[in-house]
This record gives sequence, C-alpha cells and structure tokens, in this order.
Amino acid sequence: MATVTVSSKYQIVIPKEVREALDIKPGQKMGILVKGRTAHLVPIVGLDALQGAYAGMDISGLREKEDRY
Repeated sequence: MATVTVSSKYQIVIPKEVREALDIKPGQKMGILVKGRTAHLVPIVGLDALQGAYAGMDISGLREKEDRY
C-alpha cells in the first residue's frame, strides 16, 4: 500500500505507482468520496474518454416493443 503525508497546506502527492496505475495526468480533476473515516480519490474522466466504449454492443431486447418509436 502506498502512503502519503499531508503537508502544512493540506496537500498530498499521489505516489508514482498510483498515478501510473490510474493513468492520472497533471491538471486532471479528482473526485473525493468520503465514507465513514475513509476518503477515496476518484479520477474524473470526460465524456470523450467514453466514446466508443460500447461499440458493437448488442442492444436487442433492452426495450419493450411499445417503447420503440
């Protein structure tokens, strides 16, 4: 497990192995989820990163016949 130290300005440095594993780039936004006494950093990706993620997906049977236009 990687560890970090909180600076006097409440800043942390994300360890290199974590940045590489999550493909975090300088300037990238991160979300922080707090559950109990645990904080989770979540990289925020834009919609352009999702483009093509579902290419070729079979969409038959996803909607009822009366819903189709």
